Amino acid sequence: MRKHLWLIGLFVISSTWAKGWKAGVAKAIITPKESVWQAGYASRIHASEGKLHDLWAKALALEDENGKKCVLVTTDMLGFPKAMSDRIRTQLHDKFGLAKAQIILNSSHTHSGPVLDDALHDIYPLDANEEAKIARYSRQLEAQIIALVERAIKDLEPVELFAQNGVTRFQVNRRNNKEASLREQTELKGPNDYAVPVIKAVTPNGKLKAIAFGYACHPTVLDIYQFSGDYPGFAQIELENAHPGVTALFFQGAAGDQNPLPRRTIPLAQQYGRELAAAVERVLEEPMRALPAQLQTAYSEITLPLSAPPTEAELLKTQSETTPYLQRWATRTLAEMKRGKPFITSYPYPLQIWQLGDQSLFSFGGELVIEYAIECKKRFGPDIFVMGYSNDVMGYIPSATILKEGGYEGASSQMVYGLPSAWDTSVPALIYAEVNRLAEQLGFPRQK
Repeated sequence: MRKHLWLIGLFVISSTWAKGWKAGVAKAIITPKESVWQAGYASRIHASEGKLHDLWAKALALEDENGKKCVLVTTDMLGFPKAMSDRIRTQLHDKFGLAKAQIILNSSHTHSGPVLDDALHDIYPLDANEEAKIARYSRQLEAQIIALVERAIKDLEPVELFAQNGVTRFQVNRRNNKEASLREQTELKGPNDYAVPVIKAVTPNGKLKAIAFGYACHPTVLDIYQFSGDYPGFAQIELENAHPGVTALFFQGAAGDQNPLPRRTIPLAQQYGRELAAAVERVLEEPMRALPAQLQTAYSEITLPLSAPPTEAELLKTQSETTPYLQRWATRTLAEMKRGKPFITSYPYPLQIWQLGDQSLFSFGGELVIEYAIECKKRFGPDIFVMGYSNDVMGYIPSATILKEGGYEGASSQMVYGLPSAWDTSVPALIYAEVNRLAEQLGFPRQK
């Protein structure tokens, strides 16, 4: 009788896990094997010189009780350009049947990773040899990510999935606080969002399999010539050392106007990494919400208009600037104008929502500023997770406030990314309208 009851209990437990989540993970070193230019700082004057630690691409594959899958890919990169992202997602669809709605390609936005092709056209004085190295590395990276996702899917096994928000406070709003006078300031001005979103996957025997966590802050502590993941890289190292066998994946949030301050030393990057890891550890040790094994996904690309293109007189004026990348941007744009090449007037912008049980995850392309995260939490609740830098990093995504104020994020950063002009003032409203539509498509209501 006891044996019979034991077998019934075992059957119930097995059935419960069989109807639950499955998760699979994989990771790969993506550190370039040769010296290449690093992405992120126009002030760099030559290619890389070794590494502080390896760069990684990591994948977390999830499958719900109905067999629907999604895959999160995180990378120690500045950002995926559209052409590369499209090629990767097309291959993932062809090989594994994954639609764009089921894939998130997120980059930490470290400024100590390599330049990719089709990105940041005018920042670096690249000759043919350097461009060939960048193209060669970019193709290798694409192949690595396809193989990475395949391994993660093959690794799928039953898990329980949990989510919760933590907090840490080293992000500083860089538009409203001057870095040079930081020591004299007695208070910091916002807006900010200090949330540390955490997802953990635990196997039936209680083993921690994966930790996916995020934060909204530029990885710009370091500007040296060695490859590294900056503070997110150190945070992942801390967590994986503390939990042998676990895969820790960092995803970047709405970090467009958030900097780690103070900065510029390796010990500071390590400190922020430890602070972030400690915030994640606290969440792991406290009760987390168990997520029902139901997955919903929604994705769209909306047309965002650009403002009026520059005139020839404006380009000639910019061409006389002393900043080299501005000169290169103006020279290239003038040449295209004289050849009769039309300026693009809009851009296809990716938006995405995942619903993991009762955990909502909002994913945005580009360098999303923090006001979008704050507004989304007002609309859909404080516990949602918000990602920027996903699927395509084509420039900054300024809020209505920043568009009015101008400055780097609002007016001039488009030159860094090779766009002909800034965003039209209608862009924030268009983004929020589409976010509302996707949320309604998935059937969850706005906050009253």
